[in-house]
Amino acid sequence: MGCFALLALLAGCTDAYMPDVIGTPPGYLVVDGFLNAQGVTTIRLSRAFAVASKAAAPVETRAAVTIEDNTGARLLLAETSTKGTYASASQQLNLNRQYRLRIITLAGKEYASAFVPVKITPAVDNLTWRINGNGLNFYVSAHDAANATQYYRWETDETWEIRPPYAPVVEYVTAARAIRPIAVPYPTVCYGNMRSNAVLIDKTTALTQDVVSDFPVKQLLPASERLYTRYSILVQQHALTKDEYAYWELLKKNTESIGTLFDPQPAQLTGNVRCLTSPDEVVLGFVGAHSVSEKRLFISRTDLPAGWPRISGYENCVPPDTVFLKPKGMVPPPKPEEVLLTAFGPQNMLPIEEIYIAGFLGGYTTKPRDCVDCRTRGAATRPSFW
Repeated sequence: MGCFALLALLAGCTDAYMPDVIGTPPGYLVVDGFLNAQGVTTIRLSRAFAVASKAAAPVETRAAVTIEDNTGARLLLAETSTKGTYASASQQLNLNRQYRLRIITLAGKEYASAFVPVKITPAVDNLTWRINGNGLNFYVSAHDAANATQYYRWETDETWEIRPPYAPVVEYVTAARAIRPIAVPYPTVCYGNMRSNAVLIDKTTALTQDVVSDFPVKQLLPASERLYTRYSILVQQHALTKDEYAYWELLKKNTESIGTLFDPQPAQLTGNVRCLTSPDEVVLGFVGAHSVSEKRLFISRTDLPAGWPRISGYENCVPPDTVFLKPKGMVPPPKPEEVLLTAFGPQNMLPIEEIYIAGFLGGYTTKPRDCVDCRTRGAATRPSFW
């Protein structure tokens, strides 16, 4: 047997391997958020889950969550309408005190982060964009004249317009099994949104000045559908302590640097949150205390090179399909209401407009809901900043 044949045989006998430890949910508490020194603190509590699981991460609901300073003063966070998410009232943390997060779960387990100092994040000096061979690139610049920040983290929040190719004038009424003029039109524009989960960090400890210049935070390819009409990006800046920066640096390595046997292998990632009830229990997350500064910019299609492709994301939705009330070749032809029920009843298809043949209604143009109703891809409510 030749070498290539042997390799093919071995490849055919290879099964996917999923270790038991990966397939079994450990149920570790995951604490996501920080103590906002000048505003509303939002904390998300969830549980670690199996890699092979297709379900969303289980959230920790009905917990008692408080912010506590080193004098014993406490501020309660209330669970919001989003289960597992807890928020405080707007607050101003005392720069002369240290703070921590305290959690008591519904099951009675108690957790607390380490006490940390409060840092004030300097302003974002500049948020700029430039076009090069790779597409549209965004950069952030900042500095701290007092040299007190040194450790930075950024988050991006993108918003863009979504414009569907169709504006239906009719709709299918299930109860009547009939097509009627549309009562409430579908929105002609929606707004997509994406908050980045990339770890964007930088430090200035090796520099003589606490200055960050043109740190890259986002790149969009020329064919991105987010650039179809109008696009906006918000960059939020966080000042970190040395320990918090080390946590995010390790998280970045664990999530982005694993590719071959020669890459750094995953390290144990925990943070500064501990279980007071069971000290040996693993808890994931780092809770720091700092303010946030941010800057937003907008880009219109006219700002971009004319030669860039204009992609809406609906290219596969054009042209529309057609539903005929009397399909050819069917003897006897089905009743019109039966055709409509088959086309628009149990299926996720929407009628768009009428088709007339020789002066008589012959059918309707149609497409799946995802091609017609932009609310499947974004929100119809216009953002306040738009």
